[in-house]
Amino acid sequence: MKKKDQIINITENPLYHDTWKLLKKYRDVVWSLELSVQQVRSKFEIEYGSSIEEFLDSIYLAGADLAGSEIEHHAKCIERSYQMLKLLDTAIDLLRNKHKNGESYYWLLHYSFLSPQQMRNVEEIIEKLRLHIRDISFRTYYRRRREAIDALSSVLWGYTSKDSMEILEQFFPVDRGSK
Repeated sequence: MKKKDQIINITENPLYHDTWKLLKKYRDVVWSLELSVQQVRSKFEIEYGSSIEEFLDSIYLAGADLAGSEIEHHAKCIERSYQMLKLLDTAIDLLRNKHKNGESYYWLLHYSFLSPQQMRNVEEIIEKLRLHIRDISFRTYYRRRREAIDALSSVLWGYTSKDSMEILEQFFPVDRGSK
């Protein structure tokens, strides 16, 4: 019974929900970022007759300041989105390469949230996962997906599990009398 309560508590954790929201929006953010970059590139080529890189080089050489301009605003928005995606990609790479279940968690997250094309349904996800994870059922998929999201949350937001703190205190007891 304690194991079931522990799983429920994990899904009620706000960090789990933050990671869930981030993963659910991943494809939309990637698409939006690609469109934004393409639109900015096209706008520059039309308005200035050169690429963004050539334009920025000429502006910097001329000593012009873009502070407060629409160009600066677009660049900052694109940069923030790019940094968020880079953070998530780095966390997923770390999870994949260092976690004991990293490879299977990676594929669970990839087909569920990260692949360029969204799968039609859970059956399609499970079919793709069978190439990487043997004997995966619907129940196993949902359980392992929850585990993968929890593990990714620990990478993104820091590992704050109460159980882990208790284990650490057993190895490194805090001497409460000396404080």
